[in-house]
Amino acid sequence: MQLITTTADLATFCERQRGAAFITVDTEFMRERTYWPILCLVQIGGPQEAAAIDPMAPGIDLAPLTALLDDTSIVKVFHAARQDLEIFYRMNGRLPVPIFDTQIAGMVCGHGEAASYETLVGKLARATVDKSSRFTDWARRPLTERQIHYAISDVTHLRVIYEKLQHYLERTGRWSWIEEEMAALADPATFAARPEDAWLRLKPRHASARMLGVLREVAAWREREAQRVDVPRGRILRDEQVLEIASHPPRTSEALGQIRGLSRGFAEGRMGEGLLPVVQQALALPEEELPAREKPPAPLNAPAAAVDLLRTLLKLRSDEADVAARLVANADELVRLAAGRHEDLPALHGWRREIFGADALRLLQGRLGFALDGDRIRLIEVEGNASQ
Repeated sequence: MQLITTTADLATFCERQRGAAFITVDTEFMRERTYWPILCLVQIGGPQEAAAIDPMAPGIDLAPLTALLDDTSIVKVFHAARQDLEIFYRMNGRLPVPIFDTQIAGMVCGHGEAASYETLVGKLARATVDKSSRFTDWARRPLTERQIHYAISDVTHLRVIYEKLQHYLERTGRWSWIEEEMAALADPATFAARPEDAWLRLKPRHASARMLGVLREVAAWREREAQRVDVPRGRILRDEQVLEIASHPPRTSEALGQIRGLSRGFAEGRMGEGLLPVVQQALALPEEELPAREKPPAPLNAPAAAVDLLRTLLKLRSDEADVAARLVANADELVRLAAGRHEDLPALHGWRREIFGADALRLLQGRLGFALDGDRIRLIEVEGNASQ
């Protein structure tokens, strides 16, 4: 087990990984009490060795690690990469491309709807995952040998998983199947959260444009305050309190203090002094600067029976192709297909059309049907047109 706690050892380790086709990467972090995740450990697996890097070690400079992650000739392999990538994006202002996510690849390669890490370790690495340190306090020092072993094993198993998934994708010609998902992971916009958009998470009912304007400004203020003092946003204001302020905008500290759950200290203190002007500014916004109230989408006239048939076809085709059905088409797409709303449907393009979309259209046109063959369902060609 190798725990790196000095810049010199980190530079030596990273230099030995130069020229590798890929490295496996994982992180351990804490964020229960903070807005930003606290990076506690970085695990790197190279072709011949693996190490845990302690970013909390006194005096350590992570520049050699950053340079390694910036090397675009090396594929960085993660499992369920989003949270790890968020950390590196915040730390370096960029993503460690190119990226390969074994969870997404596992779904394409027939390892289930979620392709969990435990599933891939069992099926591909022929090992079991030690879960004893999963909920440990990674910020506490010194780290135990058990913690270090647990952390490093994640990236050593990941090497085997990546190599086997890579071989399967090459053998079956499915690399193009995961390109769209990997491109989304490599898009910085995925991780560049804007406080101005924080209000979109909240779902007020029967909201006027003015209420939405107040909601937008208050939610943005909460987000900035949470980032500034580095606490979870709910420690500043809970969602229901943000909605209440937007519904009944307080103009005084006394009115603010009447919001359920807000203390007098909050209303009359620095927080209240910062929040009340935001509410006043939102109330004074010109009409043209208020958020446009989203019109509810027109109801889709999708026959339930057609949706059920499409769902059956999706399961049948996904099982045959050995790919997770939710990667091929989601429930909303099935409804849109059944309703004849085909514009911009991923299921009707590329590899998804090949294994499902084309047959879905034929099914809806009455040119394809189902037949029972013992206890199995199979597809049959329908002569002529069922509507004739």
